[in-house]
Amino acid sequence: MSRDTLFGILLAIQTGTGFLGNSLLFALYMHTFFALPHKKKPADGILAHLTLANALTLLLRGVPSIISSFGMSPELGDTGCKLVLYTQRVTRSISLYTTSLQSMFQAVTITVRGRKWIWLKNNISTLIQPSIFSCWVINMVIYSQIILTIVANRNITDVTSGYYGFFWKLSTYDHQVAVIFLSTVLTQDVFFLSLTACSSVYMVTVLSRHHRVARLIRSSVHSSRSSPEHRATHVILILLCCFIFFYCTNSFLTLYTHLGNNRNWQLENVNAFISSCYLTICPFVLMKNEKRIARVNFINCRSRICIH
Repeated sequence: MSRDTLFGILLAIQTGTGFLGNSLLFALYMHTFFALPHKKKPADGILAHLTLANALTLLLRGVPSIISSFGMSPELGDTGCKLVLYTQRVTRSISLYTTSLQSMFQAVTITVRGRKWIWLKNNISTLIQPSIFSCWVINMVIYSQIILTIVANRNITDVTSGYYGFFWKLSTYDHQVAVIFLSTVLTQDVFFLSLTACSSVYMVTVLSRHHRVARLIRSSVHSSRSSPEHRATHVILILLCCFIFFYCTNSFLTLYTHLGNNRNWQLENVNAFISSCYLTICPFVLMKNEKRIARVNFINCRSRICIH
């Protein structure tokens, strides 16, 4: 068995696991929204878009790499390549934005001081859906450049100028347009990444301060247990570190592979695996702190016991 085949199996396991985890969470939020509206939380709208974007990005990014690892080259055609790459790029940006929005939402929610935050805290729930919808529209407009310039690459050994991949390449390359497009995408990504980092660091600071105050109040019996502040801080730090590490690594490898003269397809596969790591880890970190999943499992188990 070749290395490409082994990598294809590994990538298939990662893609399937991440897609299943994100799909399960998305189904939970949809079930809560339609069947249990009284249990709906303000952040459910953000997490529903996050899990949907993660699942689509994993599927559209992982499947082409898996297919190429097994030595197959399906004929998607120009329309198929445009649709796959366009949807993948849009959902990737939505995943980045919703991660940033979730961090900012949590930061505003735990803020208790300052009159300037009162209006935002009272109206943030009504601003979530319009902001996400605006982000969808903006990214669909930004990445419309892909629809205009991408065509199917029927020969991966055909090296052309600019950006190309396993199944697609640029039909025309304009250096000025490429610089404007990449600058816009990079500026947007850095902005959302900075907001995520700042809001996460702020939350960790607030929770640590609250824990020091609460530790003086709790009895010795309760102080030996893991506090809610510690658990929330750990979740925030895990997601933040994973998000920044995998995003920066993916960005560096992407620039390195596409600016080089010779394309290394094995490095492309490694980059595809790294870029999907956060999307795979994120739903399971959220599941660990989602009590509604445990309640659903408990209800199902109790129903089976009653039936038997």
